[in-house]
Amino acid sequence: MMFPSPRFKPFLYLNSLTRTPLLQLQTPKSNQTFPPSLTPKHTSTTSQHHPFKVSYLVSTCGFSVETALKISKFTQFKTPEKPDSIIALFRSHGFSNTQIISIIRRAPNVLSGDPHKRIFPKFEFLRSKGASGSDIVELVTKNPRILYANLENNIVPSYELVRRFLESDKKTMDCIRGCGHFFGSDRASQNVKLLIDEGATDSVIAFLLQRRFSVILCSGFKETLDEIKEMGFEPFKKKFGVALIAKKIVPKSHWEAKVDVFKRWGWSEELVIGMFKRQPLFMLVSQDKIDRVMRFWVKQLGWDSLALAKKPEIFGFSLERRIIPRALVVQYLVAKGLRKKSASMIVPFAVSDKEFLEKYVMRFKEEEAELLKLYQGKMSGHGNKEDGAAPLTVV
Repeated sequence: MMFPSPRFKPFLYLNSLTRTPLLQLQTPKSNQTFPPSLTPKHTSTTSQHHPFKVSYLVSTCGFSVETALKISKFTQFKTPEKPDSIIALFRSHGFSNTQIISIIRRAPNVLSGDPHKRIFPKFEFLRSKGASGSDIVELVTKNPRILYANLENNIVPSYELVRRFLESDKKTMDCIRGCGHFFGSDRASQNVKLLIDEGATDSVIAFLLQRRFSVILCSGFKETLDEIKEMGFEPFKKKFGVALIAKKIVPKSHWEAKVDVFKRWGWSEELVIGMFKRQPLFMLVSQDKIDRVMRFWVKQLGWDSLALAKKPEIFGFSLERRIIPRALVVQYLVAKGLRKKSASMIVPFAVSDKEFLEKYVMRFKEEEAELLKLYQGKMSGHGNKEDGAAPLTVV
């Protein structure tokens, strides 16, 4: 057996729950108001017109008759014992009424199962891997599909697959908890096998699992994999994982629309692909942000749009809080003859705030006050404005 028999002692308690009317399991104190839903009321006028399970779903769970009729098609029980015991088990593990109702709505067949066989062993497995009670509640509420998945044939192998690459139960639980659709599907194992077959290293696979696990669960994974390989990304490098994330989470229509924006400002499609190969995350920037950066750079500054290809990360910087303030400082220095027109227009935007202030503001003592006014004034003027910008990182 996967679990030693002593670990099933809670079943004795669970058996007692299933033999006790549910109303007695959570008797409210005299000064409390008991929640109207999830209270067993197994006799109802509803039962005069509908099967027992519909009456149960209405009177115990608080569903409308219409919703109960839909849900009842996916569950089988003729007496209250099984559903009562399921609800009691959820309550004993800290699930709220709202969470239990959500689970029943999304996975109604759970009410037909034996809690001893279907639910409790899965909770015990997760607990054995370091999951807290709140972790289990969160995981099951996000993905009730785990309640349908076979423990031996799906849950355990899927868990061990992820742990192989993350090398600790804590990292594995953090990863799984953040992805609601992990259990109950073979897609993760299939796509990981594809990565291995294509030559992806363990570190690349671990990066994908930790940073954007949902990508590995996407359909059409093989096509995206082939596409980025054709672009020249090498499976044994981290950038391969970054490119896979970027290409997978940007829909094809959005990708094409962004390419069109770049073309309007003088870039070729080949140049866009070249920049994607240098910095894959720059294609996560919105169409509007790309257009606004280009418009400011070309129309207001009068600079060449192709210069931005030297540092595609610039598109991820805040227009109001970084690009505009620094551009005003650079323009001032050029106008005063303190900076050559032929000097790189990209470098000032790529350095840290500290380095920028040292090299382009405080270095010019006689102009420092005016430069600081330009820099800080423009920043404070837009300090509370959100422009959807952020450094280009995988989160």
